[in-house]
Amino acid sequence: MIKFYNTLTKQKQDFVPQKGKTVRMYTCGPTVYDYAHIGNLRSFIFADILRRTLEFGGYKVNAVMNITDVGHLVSDADSGEDKLEVAKKREGKNAWEIAEFYTNAFFKDTTRLNIKKPNKIPRATKHIKEQIALICELEKKGYTYQISDGIYFDTARFSNYGALAGQKLEEKEAGARVEINNEKKNPWDFALWKFSPKGKKRDMEWKSPWGVGFPGWHIECSAMSRKYLGQPFDIHTGGIDHIAVHHTNEIAQSEAAYGVLLAKFWMHGDFLTVDNGRMGKSKGNLITIDQLAEKGFSPLAYRYFVLGAHYRSKLNFTWESIGAAQNALNNLYNTVRTWKKSGGVDKNYKQRFEKALNDDLNIALALAVVWDLVKSDARGKAATLLEFDKVLGLDLKKYIGKKIKIPEKIKKLAAEREKARKEKDFKKADALRKEIEKNGFLVEDMASGPSIRKK
Repeated sequence: MIKFYNTLTKQKQDFVPQKGKTVRMYTCGPTVYDYAHIGNLRSFIFADILRRTLEFGGYKVNAVMNITDVGHLVSDADSGEDKLEVAKKREGKNAWEIAEFYTNAFFKDTTRLNIKKPNKIPRATKHIKEQIALICELEKKGYTYQISDGIYFDTARFSNYGALAGQKLEEKEAGARVEINNEKKNPWDFALWKFSPKGKKRDMEWKSPWGVGFPGWHIECSAMSRKYLGQPFDIHTGGIDHIAVHHTNEIAQSEAAYGVLLAKFWMHGDFLTVDNGRMGKSKGNLITIDQLAEKGFSPLAYRYFVLGAHYRSKLNFTWESIGAAQNALNNLYNTVRTWKKSGGVDKNYKQRFEKALNDDLNIALALAVVWDLVKSDARGKAATLLEFDKVLGLDLKKYIGKKIKIPEKIKKLAAEREKARKEKDFKKADALRKEIEKNGFLVEDMASGPSIRKK
């Protein structure tokens, strides 16, 4: 039996889909106004591991992930500019061009990280009709009111508001993550529809029963998840930064409108820190996949790095730690090159691997099982590791049993480097090592002499 930690109930629970062997899963997708950084991408690797684990267990997963291409304001409050409008000014493009460019950039990154594409990828701008219909439903039931800048949800009318975050409405502190707006009935009320500023035409705006404007950030996920997965669906995923505001508001508007749970399980990945501090633009420490690649690290080394920690624990990124992950992955690739593809899947190792995954995605323990297998004399190592890679997503099929030929040029450079080392010309030896690496190989100093392997 698979057990997952449910943020809604604050405990591990047996996971049983509502419709046989089909799992309906929704993931909060990117706001496409800039490049995704590696902290953002940790959440999507977590969702990918979750999906792969379910598929490994024999389930069919209907995975839906939205693209937020309108309505996400700079602040988590309902103030400031739309993030795409800010990017438009920054880059001199229109908002539609910004959204398209960064959507493509996001999927380029997820492809390099071996994150499986969702079955459905709805965009907020393509589902304005559904969002308006949901707001109309809330209006009919008395959950909305209008102020000067838009239509708002009255949180005081929803008795279960804040349950996901473990807070009652009266315990919330005004101004903690929202800006105080004196027109609101309650500080935590949130926008369902925002009016376009008077005298200003936005690139993205639509007619509605309340006036020309654009949807609030939260409404898109409620409308699109219901359209493609029904309500309640099985699993909703995202980062822990979504719990207090975005996911809390999704629950409020969806359940107020339709009187049933939005999702049975809520699962959240923890933060990636950098040198033990939060990653953010204001701190100037955002790192992208392109920047990792520029420094010689493969995207899959970052995926391997993320696999080393439980999704509900913080993970600290340093350049030393990504270097260690790259070395471990290289060692794995080079080790399996010598393996023969003989024998079937080892049931003992597979059972251990599944047991780790089924205990709330204990992927770090599952990775330890992988290394136990690598060091073992199990006859079906290759077949077993390929089975595990259905979850790991490390492209091991490209390496198992595929020996590499070391070019003569690289052998010559390695020999020159070894000569320089023996003559204690370490400056020259280091320069030769870098030349070898530039050509896609690594040289390691062993007791028996230098060892060359593919980078």
